[in-house]
Amino acid sequence: MPKVHIRTYGCQMNERDSEQVAQMFIDGGYTLTAEESDADAILINTCSVRDQAEQKALGKMGLMGAHRKQKPHVVYGFMGCMAQSRGTELFERIPHLDVVVGTQKYHKVFDYVDGILARRLERRMDDLSLSFSGESVCDTEEETGSQNTIRDHVPKAHEATSFVSIMQGCNMRCSFCIVPDTRGKERGRPIAEIVEEVKRLVDHGVQEVTLLGQIVNLYGRTEFDKVDGKSPFVQLLEAVHEVEGLQRIRFTSPHPIGYRDDLVAAFTYLPKLCSHIHFPMQSGSDRILKQMRRPYKNEKFVEICEKMRGARPDLAITTDIIVGFPHETEEDFQQTIDTCQRLRFDNAFIFRYSKRKDTPAAEMDGQLPERVKEERNQRLLDVVNEIAKAKNEALVGTVQQVLCEGPSKTNKARLSGRTSQNKIVIFEGDAHKLTGQLLDLKIHESTGFTLYGDVI
Repeated sequence: MPKVHIRTYGCQMNERDSEQVAQMFIDGGYTLTAEESDADAILINTCSVRDQAEQKALGKMGLMGAHRKQKPHVVYGFMGCMAQSRGTELFERIPHLDVVVGTQKYHKVFDYVDGILARRLERRMDDLSLSFSGESVCDTEEETGSQNTIRDHVPKAHEATSFVSIMQGCNMRCSFCIVPDTRGKERGRPIAEIVEEVKRLVDHGVQEVTLLGQIVNLYGRTEFDKVDGKSPFVQLLEAVHEVEGLQRIRFTSPHPIGYRDDLVAAFTYLPKLCSHIHFPMQSGSDRILKQMRRPYKNEKFVEICEKMRGARPDLAITTDIIVGFPHETEEDFQQTIDTCQRLRFDNAFIFRYSKRKDTPAAEMDGQLPERVKEERNQRLLDVVNEIAKAKNEALVGTVQQVLCEGPSKTNKARLSGRTSQNKIVIFEGDAHKLTGQLLDLKIHESTGFTLYGDVI
């Protein structure tokens, strides 16, 4: 039985896409292996949002080529955003590469890889030449309906949470972002198909789903109509909320554009919606937001956050922020700090601006030195961390409801779970009995970003 090794770089959407590919290989008679040296096919699902992710993927694939010395038949492939944006160029960078498959072709990865592997194994058995020239495949073409192919899951024992892809693509054209070019235009899946996928997951024991979309709150705006003043996304939330046995619903990541009152109101009557949103702000400066092509002003972002907290008082808000964008002045940066202090985010992912190929921002003048980006990154990190630590410290002594997700990633002897606000809690218990259970925990310690508690 052939074996496949799949490595993923990047976001939750990449993880979800990799799971779909993995299930196709399982259905095709392969087994998954965590060991590269044991694999007959090695695939890397790539990300292009930041240059660092691309360099990691290229470096790792370069090193993996050493396995061909012992196993000359091994098939090597790149999938995902970097594959989409670079295409055939990757064959020049990685001589042993066999397959390059873009973001709308995940459903074809198995056929490409299995076909090449079968021919190589047959050739080896016939003791013919092991020259594999001319066998490479590059498929980065658009394909209608590709968003509907990310629907299958690898069954896991005691799985509490799962990602559900509801759409692909993005119609926004932020000046720093390559995603519209790598993921294509917005394409939403039918509500009924998404609901059926959630039902199947719940039947396997899943208690919480996270709905994924590049701009998730804009789901279906180009395909489906509003009903009773409710956007397609709110209609989807209501439909998923009706799935019997499902305990929690999350979604990521929304955009200020399209974040309307119907979505705010949903938090008042859909109790399964978790009290957390990850809401990318990017900058607190209107001038920089305009250069980023983020079509909202800082005050609008603040207004939405305040409305959300009015609808769900215990809401936790996390965000993404880019520092060191071209032309960002000290005043612009201070406005970002001011907004963070005003909104008191529960956490923030802060990124130093880096040029991305074929994006307008990469061609702007006013690029800032790396030392300025690093200094601002550290200053903002200090502000955000201080607020986050204070918020977590305030939870010591309280009782929090936690969904047990199983053994902790850092200490298998302990269990890990999350509150509705997406706070990680570590605790003692039997993984077999408690995974997938909603538990009341008394919080007795905070180390800043991680909480520790005892099951009541």
